[in-house]
Amino acid sequence: MSVLVNKNSNIIVQGFTGSEGTFHAGQMIEYGTNVVGGVTPGKGGQVHLGKPVFNTVKDAVDKVNADTTIIFVPPAFAADAIMEAADAGIKVIPVADMIKANDFVKDRGARLVGPNCPGVITPEEAKVGIMPGFVFKKGSVGIVSKSGTLTYEASDQVVREGYGITTAIGIGGDPIIGTTTKEAVELLMEDDETECIVMIGEIGGQLEADAAKWVKESGNKKPVVGFIAGETAPAGRTMGHAGAIVGGSDDTAQAKKRIMRECGIHVVDSPAEIGKKVAELLN
Repeated sequence: MSVLVNKNSNIIVQGFTGSEGTFHAGQMIEYGTNVVGGVTPGKGGQVHLGKPVFNTVKDAVDKVNADTTIIFVPPAFAADAIMEAADAGIKVIPVADMIKANDFVKDRGARLVGPNCPGVITPEEAKVGIMPGFVFKKGSVGIVSKSGTLTYEASDQVVREGYGITTAIGIGGDPIIGTTTKEAVELLMEDDETECIVMIGEIGGQLEADAAKWVKESGNKKPVVGFIAGETAPAGRTMGHAGAIVGGSDDTAQAKKRIMRECGIHVVDSPAEIGKKVAELLN
């Protein structure tokens, strides 16, 4: 079992023939992901990377039963691309102009992951995003992370400890995102094959606190390992991600870690400790 994507997902790439779309679609196909085509307006009917190109997402849904899309388009076109996908019936949308698009997507019953995220990977089945696939091995640990790099680092540590990953979800580090930390944790908590969850957050916002409180309220059914980046970040300055800014006392790494510990989450103070803590809990 997996969450969000698997070997049966019918995945398309919006911005398929552009440089970024071409590179990452090629990597996804090489990984074994079921990419069924792509969308580039004006290039419908062509073949790219051995896959059909469509003018619209609706064409792709109608002709190849697309149900998942990943979006690689310039920022000015991102909101329209998201809304076109949701309007055409796509249900899983990893990646980008959020206030405008988020309510639109939710009204159509779709799930948006991102923007500014590495995507979603179910190891040895499907990767929808930019993750280095070789880092991820199939197993029983779910990962939810604001950071792409720390997603890869956590997975590598888990694998080196002799375990593997069910699904890793990179939710993105922007102030407004589609799938929240809590929502991603809920998905993994409900997944039968996920035995432990790694939750990686950072300064700014309340997403990690909301997730931690939900974990406690739901009975701490599975062990959760938590890490918050930005311990030494100065207040009022963004740190890497647009959402990583301390705006109040509860936005700091220290406050988030305190709340997480109070909710029964196993917090580590260094990202280098994630794998060891997972192994300790699963043993």
